[in-house]
Amino acid sequence: MRALLLLSLLLAGCASERVILLPDAQGKVGKILVSRGSDQALLDSAYGTAEIGSLSLEAKPGEAEKLREQYRAQLDGLPPRPLSYILYFLDDSDDLTADSAKQAPAILAEISARPAAELVVIGHTDRMGSQTYNDLLSLQRAKAIRDQLIALGFDESRLRYAGRGEREPLVTTADEVSEARNRRVEINVR
Repeated sequence: MRALLLLSLLLAGCASERVILLPDAQGKVGKILVSRGSDQALLDSAYGTAEIGSLSLEAKPGEAEKLREQYRAQLDGLPPRPLSYILYFLDDSDDLTADSAKQAPAILAEISARPAAELVVIGHTDRMGSQTYNDLLSLQRAKAIRDQLIALGFDESRLRYAGRGEREPLVTTADEVSEARNRRVEINVR
């Protein structure tokens, strides 16, 4: 997930450049230092703006609504923000838990509504069983979700899937310990 999005726009008819710091989906921003020669301006608030002229550098707070209106076409042209989902599986199975089975149709429909998106589906297991067995099971879980997406019409060429076995747990456990939160598939949508 990206922490901040930086939009640098060249103003038409001017010999200046404008840098605008945009917030992420949760409204949070990071910081960026804009430099021109020995001049520097720190942008650290949503819609903070730096004007870079041929002889100057000026930072000022941005006016969100005014900037959104002024750059509507550019903002509308940005790709959709990445999405991440997690679906959980029953022990020693490629069947979803009841809760995940209820959530899956809405998640899969939302993903299918982004036909140009690229997906990475990654299967995981807990530490019960051998590493070889868990590698196969995690791949089966990822493939099960992949097959559902393809059945809904998602373009197979934009979808990658892999199994990571027990290598990347959400919850660290000893070997041969069952942990429901590690029996999952992560779906990353870009």
